[in-house]
Formats: sequence, C-alpha cells, structure tokens
Amino acid sequence: MNLLFAINGGYIPTFLNCMRSVLLHGGASHYEVFILHSDLTPADEERVRAALPEVGLHFVFVDPAMFDGFPESKRYPRQIYYRIAAPLLLPDTLERILYLDADTVIINPLTTLYAAPFGDAYFMACTHTRKLLEKLNAARLGMDEAAPYINTGVLLYNLPALRADLDMERVRAFADEKQDVFLLPDQDILTALYGDRVHLLDSMVYNLRVLVLWLVRLGINLIVRLLALLFAQLRAEPVDLDWVRTHTVIIHYCGRLKPWKPHYVGVLDVFYHELMDEIQK
Repeated sequence: MNLLFAINGGYIPTFLNCMRSVLLHGGASHYEVFILHSDLTPADEERVRAALPEVGLHFVFVDPAMFDGFPESKRYPRQIYYRIAAPLLLPDTLERILYLDADTVIINPLTTLYAAPFGDAYFMACTHTRKLLEKLNAARLGMDEAAPYINTGVLLYNLPALRADLDMERVRAFADEKQDVFLLPDQDILTALYGDRVHLLDSMVYNLRVLVLWLVRLGINLIVRLLALLFAQLRAEPVDLDWVRTHTVIIHYCGRLKPWKPHYVGVLDVFYHELMDEIQK
C-alpha cells in the first residue's frame, strides 16, 4: 500500500504516531510511504527510518519556491499545497496513493478503501458540507456549478488521471485570483478546480472529525439538527463510541483541538490514548 504525507520537521512525532496506528490497524502486509517536505534534515530522516524500520520510506524534497505567493499562516503552512502537486512530484510508476494528514489515527483496516475502483474520478475524498454550503462556496470561489466541498485530510489519488490533467499554472492562477476569499486555501483550490471529479466517501467512516460525534454524544439535539442542514448527513442509527469502534476507519483530529495537547474537548480522544497504550506495550 502506498501512503503519502506532507510534513515539516515539527510534525515528525505526530506523523510517527499516525504511522504506528497504520501499522497496527491498516491491514496491509507492507507500506511504501512517500513524505513530501522542504525542511527535513538527514538527522530527521534517520530518526524516521529508525522509528519505522519495517516501512519503505521515500523522502521527496519539494522546492518551497514552487508555492511562493500562495497564502499561508502558522495554522496553514506551505506544506498544505504539496498534496495538490503530489501527482507531479511522485514517481511515474505509481498508480494510486492514499494521502493522510498526520493528525489522523487509523482504527480499522484501510484495505477496502485502497482497493476501491475510481471509475472516472481523480480523487476519493470526504465532504463535511451539504447543498446549502456547496452553493455558498461556489459563489465565493466563482465556480460555475456547485461541487462538494472536499476535506483534503484524506485523499485517495488516481495518479495516471491526475498526471494527464493537473496543471500547476492553472492552480497558481486560481490562487492569485481568489486568495482574498480563501477560507481553507488548499481545500478551496481542490474543490474549485477538481471538485467535479471526486468520488465521495462516507465521512463517518473515512474522515470522522471530533465535532460531530461530540455533539451527538452530548445529545445536543437542536445543534445536531442545525448541523444536519450544514454538514454531511448524520446516520439514522445511533452513532456512539461503539459504532465508531466497529465502523470507522480514520479519525481526523483536525482543527486546534488535539488529544495530545492540553484542553482537548470531545470524546474521540479515547482512540488516541488507546493507541498510545498499544505503542507502549
């Protein structure tokens, strides 16, 4: 199984924990891991190799000048754009690869997702929005038609199709034109330019975010109903930690709330702490 990450040196510990969850629960017999970066030192690379001796590791240096002028901040560093250019940065021999944000934890096998047929899709990904926000995003980004707003934390790439069509000059031109209205820059770009070529995955299975389950768990019915208008449809059957443990594959600790940081709010931290317990055995 081919996996892709885009990190900087400060995210090495988080990346290693994600990979440990992959090794424990991902279900594949072997992993080839490609790491897009601009600042990892030889010592950093050796640290990663020592921590993951059973994994095939490929460190792919990305010239940061490739994204000069793209909007960035402490929360949204330049590395977020590397996943957009990934099909042009990876070896031509690869046909598919699964990108994971480093702040994800795998709790069930990835193999069903990885083997899924693309059809004519360029990506497989999740959305956490519904039709109302799709229309608002289309207007904000100047799109002719609304498309699902893609969460880029989990992306399965159809690499041959993307290599044939991905145009980084088009990406740059769009970023230059629209960056004043960007909210989540890489997601805005991917949605606007390729949202019509995405096969949608079940977000409760393949990109479960903390907020939705936390509100369901607390039984905040009014807020859940409001969320149902704005976010991807919640399931009719009860969604609790037992459901997650059985059905969810990827938990995404996106945003500022991380279970490895102080003041975490939510219920999904149990899976991170269970991972830490497994690692320490």
